Amino acid sequence: MSVDTSDKFIPKDIRELYEVHNYRNAAQVLHTGCPLEFGEILEGLRAFRITLDDIRKPGGNESEIPKRVSGLLRDKGWRETRIKGDLLITKVSGSSGKKSRSEGNGDEPEGEGGTETTEELVSKGFHVEHIKRENFLDGHKVDYVKNRVAFDLEWNSKDQTFDRDLYAFRAFHECDLIDAAVLLTRGSSLNEVFEKLGPELDADGNPKLDKNGKPKLIKTKYGASTTWMGKLLYRLNAGRHGGCPVLALGITPALITDWDDNEKDHA
Repeated sequence: MSVDTSDKFIPKDIRELYEVHNYRNAAQVLHTGCPLEFGEILEGLRAFRITLDDIRKPGGNESEIPKRVSGLLRDKGWRETRIKGDLLITKVSGSSGKKSRSEGNGDEPEGEGGTETTEELVSKGFHVEHIKRENFLDGHKVDYVKNRVAFDLEWNSKDQTFDRDLYAFRAFHECDLIDAAVLLTRGSSLNEVFEKLGPELDADGNPKLDKNGKPKLIKTKYGASTTWMGKLLYRLNAGRHGGCPVLALGITPALITDWDDNEKDHA
Protein backbone atom coordinates (compact mmCIF):
# COMPACT_ATOMS: atom_id res chain seq x y z
CA MET A 1 0.00 0.00 0.00
CA SER A 2 0.93 3.67 -0.25
CA VAL A 3 2.90 4.99 2.69
CA ASP A 4 3.99 8.41 3.83
CA THR A 5 7.25 9.58 2.36
CA SER A 6 9.92 11.50 4.19
CA ASP A 7 12.30 14.30 3.33
CA LYS A 8 15.08 11.74 3.27
CA PHE A 9 13.75 10.03 0.16
CA ILE A 10 11.50 12.58 -1.59
CA PRO A 11 12.83 16.17 -1.51
CA LYS A 12 10.47 18.79 -0.13
CA ASP A 13 10.32 20.79 -3.35
CA ILE A 14 9.15 17.72 -5.27
CA ARG A 15 6.43 17.01 -2.72
CA GLU A 16 5.27 20.61 -3.05
CA LEU A 17 4.94 20.29 -6.82
CA TYR A 18 3.60 16.74 -7.14
CA GLU A 19 1.09 14.45 -5.49
CA VAL A 20 3.22 11.55 -4.20
CA HIS A 21 2.32 7.93 -3.46
CA ASN A 22 5.06 5.47 -2.54
CA TYR A 23 4.37 1.75 -3.10
CA ARG A 24 6.60 -1.09 -1.90
CA ASN A 25 9.20 1.42 -0.69
CA ALA A 26 9.90 2.63 -4.24
CA ALA A 27 11.36 5.96 -3.07
CA GLN A 28 13.72 4.18 -0.70
CA VAL A 29 14.83 1.73 -3.41
CA LEU A 30 15.42 4.54 -5.91
CA HIS A 31 17.21 6.77 -3.42
CA THR A 32 19.57 4.10 -2.10
CA GLY A 33 19.94 1.68 -5.02
CA CYS A 34 19.61 3.86 -8.13
CA PRO A 35 20.74 7.35 -7.07
CA LEU A 36 22.01 8.44 -10.50
CA GLU A 37 18.82 7.53 -12.35
CA PHE A 38 16.59 8.83 -9.55
CA GLY A 39 18.54 12.08 -9.53
CA GLU A 40 17.95 12.51 -13.28
CA ILE A 41 14.23 11.93 -12.81
CA LEU A 42 14.09 14.47 -9.99
CA GLU A 43 16.02 16.97 -12.11
CA GLY A 44 13.52 16.49 -14.93
CA LEU A 45 10.56 16.82 -12.57
CA ARG A 46 11.92 20.10 -11.23
CA ALA A 47 12.24 21.51 -14.75
CA PHE A 48 8.86 20.26 -15.96
CA ARG A 49 6.10 22.85 -16.35
CA ILE A 50 2.86 23.16 -18.30
CA THR A 51 0.59 26.04 -19.35
CA LEU A 52 -3.15 26.48 -19.58
CA ASP A 53 -2.85 26.36 -23.37
CA ASP A 54 -1.22 22.92 -23.06
CA ILE A 55 -4.30 21.76 -21.19
CA ARG A 56 -6.82 23.40 -23.54
CA LYS A 57 -5.37 22.21 -26.83
CA PRO A 58 -6.15 18.76 -28.28
CA GLY A 59 -3.69 15.93 -28.58
CA GLY A 60 -4.08 13.44 -25.70
CA ASN A 61 -0.81 11.59 -25.12
CA GLU A 62 0.54 13.11 -28.37
CA SER A 63 0.21 16.64 -27.03
CA GLU A 64 3.03 18.96 -26.06
CA ILE A 65 3.06 17.61 -22.52
CA PRO A 66 4.50 14.13 -23.29
CA LYS A 67 6.90 15.74 -25.79
CA ARG A 68 8.15 18.02 -23.02
CA VAL A 69 8.84 15.04 -20.77
CA SER A 70 10.73 13.35 -23.61
CA GLY A 71 12.87 16.43 -23.98
CA LEU A 72 13.88 16.18 -20.33
CA LEU A 73 14.88 12.49 -20.40
CA ARG A 74 15.83 11.28 -23.89
CA ASP A 75 19.10 13.20 -24.05
CA LYS A 76 20.14 11.61 -20.77
CA GLY A 77 19.90 8.11 -22.21
CA TRP A 78 16.36 7.12 -21.22
CA ARG A 79 15.13 4.85 -24.01
CA GLU A 80 11.91 3.13 -24.98
CA THR A 81 12.45 -0.53 -24.10
CA ARG A 82 10.52 -3.65 -25.03
CA ILE A 83 10.98 -7.20 -23.75
CA LYS A 84 9.72 -10.49 -25.11
CA GLY A 85 10.67 -14.06 -24.40
CA ASP A 86 9.81 -17.75 -24.40
CA LEU A 87 9.38 -19.87 -21.29
CA LEU A 88 11.45 -23.06 -21.22
CA ILE A 89 10.10 -25.75 -18.87
CA THR A 90 11.68 -29.03 -17.80
CA LYS A 91 9.04 -31.47 -16.59
CA VAL A 92 10.32 -34.44 -14.57
CA SER A 93 7.89 -37.25 -13.83
CA GLY A 94 7.81 -40.87 -12.73
CA SER A 95 10.31 -42.39 -10.34
CA SER A 96 13.50 -44.35 -10.45
CA GLY A 97 11.71 -47.49 -9.35
CA LYS A 98 13.54 -47.40 -6.04
CA LYS A 99 12.23 -46.68 -2.59
CA SER A 100 10.97 -43.17 -2.03
CA ARG A 101 12.69 -40.74 0.26
CA SER A 102 10.03 -41.39 2.92
CA GLU A 103 11.10 -45.02 2.83
CA GLY A 104 14.69 -44.15 3.53
CA ASN A 105 16.05 -43.78 0.00
CA GLY A 106 17.11 -40.34 -1.24
CA ASP A 107 17.37 -41.32 -4.91
CA GLU A 108 14.55 -39.02 -6.07
CA PRO A 109 14.74 -35.95 -8.36
CA GLU A 110 16.17 -32.98 -6.55
CA GLY A 111 13.77 -30.24 -5.52
CA GLU A 112 14.31 -26.50 -5.63
CA GLY A 113 17.84 -25.62 -6.59
CA GLY A 114 18.55 -29.10 -7.99
CA THR A 115 21.53 -29.39 -10.31
CA GLU A 116 20.99 -32.81 -11.87
CA THR A 117 21.27 -32.84 -15.66
CA THR A 118 18.67 -34.36 -17.97
CA GLU A 119 21.00 -37.27 -18.67
CA GLU A 120 21.44 -37.98 -14.97
CA LEU A 121 17.70 -37.95 -14.37
CA VAL A 122 17.00 -40.23 -17.34
CA SER A 123 19.70 -42.63 -16.20
CA LYS A 124 17.87 -42.95 -12.88
CA GLY A 125 14.62 -43.86 -14.63
CA PHE A 126 12.80 -40.55 -14.63
CA HIS A 127 10.85 -39.27 -17.63
CA VAL A 128 12.08 -35.82 -18.66
CA GLU A 129 10.10 -33.59 -21.01
CA HIS A 130 11.17 -30.19 -22.33
CA ILE A 131 8.32 -27.77 -23.04
CA LYS A 132 8.59 -24.39 -24.74
CA ARG A 133 5.87 -21.76 -24.29
CA GLU A 134 6.55 -19.30 -27.07
CA ASN A 135 5.92 -15.60 -26.51
CA PHE A 136 5.34 -16.11 -22.79
CA LEU A 137 6.44 -12.46 -22.55
CA ASP A 138 4.74 -10.81 -25.48
CA GLY A 139 6.48 -7.51 -26.04
CA HIS A 140 5.89 -5.52 -22.85
CA LYS A 141 7.01 -1.94 -23.45
CA VAL A 142 8.04 0.95 -21.18
CA ASP A 143 8.58 4.39 -22.69
CA TYR A 144 11.64 5.32 -20.62
CA VAL A 145 14.15 2.87 -19.16
CA LYS A 146 17.69 3.51 -18.01
CA ASN A 147 19.76 0.82 -16.32
CA ARG A 148 17.48 -0.60 -13.61
CA VAL A 149 14.81 2.13 -13.46
CA ALA A 150 11.62 2.48 -15.54
CA PHE A 151 9.62 5.69 -16.03
CA ASP A 152 6.35 6.34 -17.82
CA LEU A 153 3.88 9.20 -18.30
CA GLU A 154 0.14 8.94 -18.82
CA TRP A 155 -1.44 12.34 -19.41
CA ASN A 156 -4.81 11.70 -21.03
CA SER A 157 -5.27 8.15 -22.29
CA LYS A 158 -8.05 5.70 -21.48
CA ASP A 159 -7.63 4.56 -17.90
CA GLN A 160 -7.10 0.92 -18.97
CA THR A 161 -3.67 2.06 -20.13
CA PHE A 162 -2.62 1.91 -16.47
CA ASP A 163 -3.16 -1.87 -16.52
CA ARG A 164 -0.73 -2.16 -19.42
CA ASP A 165 1.84 0.04 -17.68
CA LEU A 166 1.67 -1.78 -14.36
CA TYR A 167 1.82 -5.20 -16.03
CA ALA A 168 4.89 -4.06 -17.98
CA PHE A 169 6.56 -2.81 -14.77
CA ARG A 170 5.74 -6.14 -13.15
CA ALA A 171 7.19 -8.14 -16.07
CA PHE A 172 10.40 -6.09 -16.14
CA HIS A 173 10.78 -6.51 -12.38
CA GLU A 174 10.06 -10.25 -12.35
CA CYS A 175 12.67 -10.69 -15.09
CA ASP A 176 15.13 -8.86 -12.81
CA LEU A 177 15.60 -6.04 -15.32
CA ILE A 178 14.52 -3.15 -13.08
CA ASP A 179 14.56 -2.41 -9.35
CA ALA A 180 11.74 0.16 -9.34
CA ALA A 181 9.46 2.25 -11.54
CA VAL A 182 8.07 5.79 -11.57
CA LEU A 183 4.68 6.60 -13.09
CA LEU A 184 3.69 10.23 -13.71
CA THR A 185 0.06 11.16 -14.36
CA ARG A 186 -2.50 13.87 -13.63
CA GLY A 187 -2.93 14.59 -9.95
CA SER A 188 -6.37 14.70 -8.34
CA SER A 189 -6.10 18.45 -7.72
CA LEU A 190 -6.11 19.19 -11.47
CA ASN A 191 -9.83 18.39 -11.56
CA GLU A 192 -10.51 21.80 -10.03
CA VAL A 193 -8.55 23.42 -12.86
CA PHE A 194 -10.55 21.58 -15.52
CA GLU A 195 -13.80 22.71 -13.92
CA LYS A 196 -12.79 26.36 -14.23
CA LEU A 197 -11.22 26.46 -17.69
CA GLY A 198 -14.38 26.41 -19.77
CA PRO A 199 -14.28 25.24 -23.41
CA GLU A 200 -11.73 23.04 -25.12
CA LEU A 201 -9.74 24.69 -27.94
CA ASP A 202 -8.95 23.37 -31.40
CA ALA A 203 -5.50 23.48 -33.05
CA ASP A 204 -6.11 27.13 -34.07
CA GLY A 205 -7.03 28.19 -30.56
CA ASN A 206 -10.78 28.45 -31.20
CA PRO A 207 -13.44 26.86 -28.96
CA LYS A 208 -14.44 23.37 -30.10
CA LEU A 209 -18.16 22.79 -30.57
CA ASP A 210 -20.27 19.68 -30.12
CA LYS A 211 -22.83 18.44 -32.66
CA ASN A 212 -25.38 20.88 -31.22
CA GLY A 213 -23.07 23.85 -31.69
CA LYS A 214 -22.33 24.21 -27.99
CA PRO A 215 -18.77 24.53 -26.65
CA LYS A 216 -17.09 21.30 -25.55
CA LEU A 217 -15.95 21.70 -21.95
CA ILE A 218 -12.41 20.92 -20.80
CA LYS A 219 -13.73 18.86 -17.89
CA THR A 220 -15.38 16.52 -20.40
CA LYS A 221 -12.10 16.01 -22.28
CA TYR A 222 -10.36 15.02 -19.04
CA GLY A 223 -13.12 12.70 -17.87
CA ALA A 224 -13.23 10.24 -15.00
CA SER A 225 -12.41 7.29 -17.28
CA THR A 226 -9.09 8.75 -18.44
CA THR A 227 -5.63 8.43 -16.86
CA TRP A 228 -5.45 10.34 -13.60
CA MET A 229 -4.43 9.51 -10.06
CA GLY A 230 -7.91 8.43 -8.99
CA LYS A 231 -7.84 5.64 -11.57
CA LEU A 232 -4.26 4.64 -10.77
CA LEU A 233 -4.39 4.29 -6.99
CA TYR A 234 -7.04 1.59 -6.78
CA ARG A 235 -5.03 -0.47 -9.26
CA LEU A 236 -1.92 -0.05 -7.14
CA ASN A 237 -3.87 -0.85 -3.98
CA ALA A 238 -5.07 -4.03 -5.69
CA GLY A 239 -1.44 -5.01 -6.32
CA ARG A 240 -1.58 -5.05 -10.11
CA HIS A 241 2.09 -4.07 -10.18
CA GLY A 242 3.01 -7.32 -8.41
CA GLY A 243 6.20 -7.01 -6.40
CA CYS A 244 7.57 -4.07 -8.37
CA PRO A 245 8.15 -0.94 -6.27
CA VAL A 246 6.25 1.94 -7.90
CA LEU A 247 6.47 5.65 -7.16
CA ALA A 248 3.26 7.30 -8.40
CA LEU A 249 3.48 11.05 -9.01
CA GLY A 250 0.60 13.41 -9.83
CA ILE A 251 0.88 16.68 -11.73
CA THR A 252 -0.68 19.49 -9.68
CA PRO A 253 -1.72 23.13 -10.36
CA ALA A 254 1.62 24.21 -8.87
CA LEU A 255 3.20 23.14 -12.19
CA ILE A 256 0.94 25.36 -14.33
CA THR A 257 2.97 28.52 -14.98
CA ASP A 258 0.00 30.82 -15.64
CA TRP A 259 -2.57 29.33 -13.27
CA ASP A 260 -2.14 31.92 -10.52
CA ASP A 261 -2.56 34.78 -13.01
CA ASN A 262 -5.69 33.13 -14.37
CA GLU A 263 -7.12 32.87 -10.86
CA LYS A 264 -6.43 36.55 -10.20
CA ASP A 265 -8.07 37.60 -13.48
CA HIS A 266 -11.21 35.66 -12.60
CA ALA A 267 -11.34 36.51 -8.91
